Amino acid sequence: MIGNMMKQQDYMHLEDQFGAHNYHPLPIVLERGAGIYLYDTDGKKYFDFLSAYSAVNQGHSHPRLIRALTDQAQKLTLTSRAFYNNKLGLYEQKMHETFGYDKVLPMNTGAEAIETAIKLCRKWAYHRKGLREGEAQIIVAEGNFHGRTMSAVSASTDPSSFAGYAPLLSGFIKVPYNDPEAFEIAARNPNVAGFLIEPIQGEAGVIVPNDHYLPICYDICRERGILLMADEIQTGIARTGRMLACDYLDIHPDILILGKALSGGILPVSAVLSDDPVMLCIRPGEHGSTFGGNPLACHVAMEALDIVIQEGLADNAAEQGNYLREILIQLSSKYPIIREVRGKGLLNAIELVRNEEIAWDLCLIMAENGLLAKPTHGNIIRLAPPLVISRSEIEEAAGLIEKSLKSVMNKV
Repeated sequence: MIGNMMKQQDYMHLEDQFGAHNYHPLPIVLERGAGIYLYDTDGKKYFDFLSAYSAVNQGHSHPRLIRALTDQAQKLTLTSRAFYNNKLGLYEQKMHETFGYDKVLPMNTGAEAIETAIKLCRKWAYHRKGLREGEAQIIVAEGNFHGRTMSAVSASTDPSSFAGYAPLLSGFIKVPYNDPEAFEIAARNPNVAGFLIEPIQGEAGVIVPNDHYLPICYDICRERGILLMADEIQTGIARTGRMLACDYLDIHPDILILGKALSGGILPVSAVLSDDPVMLCIRPGEHGSTFGGNPLACHVAMEALDIVIQEGLADNAAEQGNYLREILIQLSSKYPIIREVRGKGLLNAIELVRNEEIAWDLCLIMAENGLLAKPTHGNIIRLAPPLVISRSEIEEAAGLIEKSLKSVMNKV
């Protein structure tokens, strides 16, 4: 079957038959998106409360992004870094002006950016800190999610990420999240070169640490000559109500890692930012990417940043996120299956008291009612719409969530 002759079940069957079974999606086949909405192949409209894991902060198919994409695609898309191009330098300058770092190393996916940051930290450890080759250690937090590469899964404490992939890579020290005392003890190791941390743990269920946690760790890093590497792939680009989640704490990480919404979900764009003493430890030929810094990505990313700034999306995320949490907290008093509501800006979650089947069922019912979200870690549901959402749309979406909660409560 082809075109409009195919039904949703046909598309799902094709993925099941010919694709790897490494995801467990909701049984909905999406065809197009606009702003905060998604539409399936039958034309049904949904609120998008996942935002492609916070990659479409600017909303689906933002006209300015589509125009930037098509304009540049007709001129030049890829040259490799064997040559200069007329977009990369402009993009690097904008990143410098926006985030305040000397240099940016452009990559494609968030996982690539994490790999780049780990490599950069180790290079710095041997060239600047004076550690002996092969002995550098990086502290990571329990419950982290930094991607699916071998380095990322080796740093993970989640068996679903690392089980079956041994031998894992060495060089990681794992400490409890939101525990500055545990970090301080681990940081006494003279071979520690870096601390890789999510300011808010997204995949773990939107775990927001105490306000004092990162500042204490940051001070310890300063005292001991340890690079603080902030994974803001999901929390960055205005998602939490500031351009960066670290901005709430007045922390300027030694290495900043960005991705996802850096392109507004149009194509893979990621970046690692740092100052000269760190970044220039990597020299020509020692790291790179065929697609990293391509003119199409650079042009789109510049427009994506302009949209965030010019449309005030950080302020809107803060305002609408506060409003959403107020409503969700009210719902938690009415529907006792909600154990906790937490979040910052428009990165939020409800944790349910029951098992993962309840969370999955709730997401299925929400989809039936016209709102898309996805469970994480069994009984936690992230609620993270595009940052262009309005107060009235928050109210309408919250009504669908409550309608779905009523249905679940009637079943348990």
